[in-house]
Amino acid sequence: MKKILELLSEEMGKAFEAAGYDSALGKVSLSNRPDLCEYQCNGAMAGAKQYHKAPIMIANDVAEKLADSKVFKEAAAVAPGFLNLKLSEEFLLEVVETMAAEPKFGLEAPEKIKKIIIDYGGANVAKPLHVGHIRSAVIGESIKRICRYVGHEVIGDVHLGDWGLQMGLVIMGLKERQPDLIYFDESYEGEYPTEAPFTISELEEIYPASSAKSKEDPDYKAKAMEATFKLQNGVRGYRALWKHILNVSVADLKKNYSSLNVEFDLWKGESDVHDLIPEMVAYMKDNGYAYISEGALVVDVKEESDTKEVPPCMILKSDGASLYNTTDLATIMERMRLYHPDELIYLTDKRQDLYFDQVFRCARKTKLVEPETELKWIGFGTMNGKDGKPFKTRDGGVMRLETLIRETKDEMYRKIREGREMSEEEARKVADQVAVSALLYGDLSNQASKDYVFDIDRFTSFEGDTGPYILYTIVRIKSILTKYREQGGSLEGLNFRKAENESEKALMMELVQFNTMMQNAAEETAPHKVCAYIYDLANAFNHFYHETKILGEENEDRKQGLIALLVLTRNVLETCIDVLGFSAPEKM
Repeated sequence: MKKILELLSEEMGKAFEAAGYDSALGKVSLSNRPDLCEYQCNGAMAGAKQYHKAPIMIANDVAEKLADSKVFKEAAAVAPGFLNLKLSEEFLLEVVETMAAEPKFGLEAPEKIKKIIIDYGGANVAKPLHVGHIRSAVIGESIKRICRYVGHEVIGDVHLGDWGLQMGLVIMGLKERQPDLIYFDESYEGEYPTEAPFTISELEEIYPASSAKSKEDPDYKAKAMEATFKLQNGVRGYRALWKHILNVSVADLKKNYSSLNVEFDLWKGESDVHDLIPEMVAYMKDNGYAYISEGALVVDVKEESDTKEVPPCMILKSDGASLYNTTDLATIMERMRLYHPDELIYLTDKRQDLYFDQVFRCARKTKLVEPETELKWIGFGTMNGKDGKPFKTRDGGVMRLETLIRETKDEMYRKIREGREMSEEEARKVADQVAVSALLYGDLSNQASKDYVFDIDRFTSFEGDTGPYILYTIVRIKSILTKYREQGGSLEGLNFRKAENESEKALMMELVQFNTMMQNAAEETAPHKVCAYIYDLANAFNHFYHETKILGEENEDRKQGLIALLVLTRNVLETCIDVLGFSAPEKM
């Protein structure tokens, strides 16, 4: 099914051609003055120079050809040469009927189905997730779902930080606490225990304590670096401990991520490419890409067109140690070999722009990717408190993500319990579901690159541009449909009817924007476009609801048409919240 603007532009193009002008001038857009018209065409302005005519003359010629149009009920030429357009209710009805009858509401499959890998920025193992991790998780998850919905093949990879100095610090911290563990006996040749010698709570205490000590004690840091070296070079006991750390951490990470409906297809980490690094380094040296500079191995990535200094991309430090650059480039090498993706998308905070510029340039220069492979970095802003600074706990610390989720659920539970007849169990279940919508929508409704203020009172409000407002609208529709069925009505075989008032037409016009919006959201990797759309759609529905008798409508055909419109609105809204990562309860 063609998008609404394509259909309108085709009709307008025919009118331009019939009037003796180029059909390409008939491009139609949404009106920027909705008080005057629904759509507009500025082609007469563009054609004035080409045809040596005043724009208003061209517009009048075209408007005459649209007098009998079945698409536009009104096409008015307005000085200095705009065409103001209003759709016919009959044409709008046809589009809505087609949309409701087709899979994915008529969304066309992309011309080229891409294989996309999304790298979610990578949490570090042995550390609890904090509020700073929410953005990469929910933005990445939504982009994955949006791109899958439009028809692409998408693989989500958590890309864990599981191989650097933090591993050595955890091992050293554990050694100080339990020096007699057999993992530290390098002469031991037996099997190691299957159970970890620590819990997630102990693990989360060990790392910060060990990290703090390493900053004050150079000898301790040297021992941690030695432990990292032993781990990376295959010392059995250290590898066995590392596997315990990974297993315990990943189990906790999965629990936290799943509470936000975030799932990964791959749980790979930096460690997965450790054995690939020597091959990559040799390849870069042998092909003349990498050279020694001040003891370090680097690749020049500057380009003639650069207006600012772009430093070389360091592959190995002077002591031969690898860096994030090294593991990221080796990961690109592995992903190209294993999956042959058409596009790689990375999510991190926006301060890493230079880093990804260097890595992507290096990957292209060294031919780790194909020339047509797309490399995309999405740098997101920070979640701030009401003071405009990065969000903190009341005592000034970094808030754990599970604490943020719990506090939001508690606040939502308090609001759900106010004035609602619900059991405690049901209220808790509904509150948890609505709280997730508050968090996800509160984040995703902002353009990713922008900072935003986390305001729990606003995010959990049932009014305004919030997740709970969207869910409340869906639940309102579900309630009407339930009552309709209880009155003996069926939701099968419903026939749409022509809009009979402005609010009904406005709702239909919002619905038919779905395909354009979803395609744009996928192409621009922009979940905020989905949020903006469903907020407008929810507003259009609620305006329609307050102005229209639905269950009280006496004309049965008219009532069926209204119910058909409600079913389509519910389906579109639920599809949209699903790609954003949350769902609606049956009541709230």
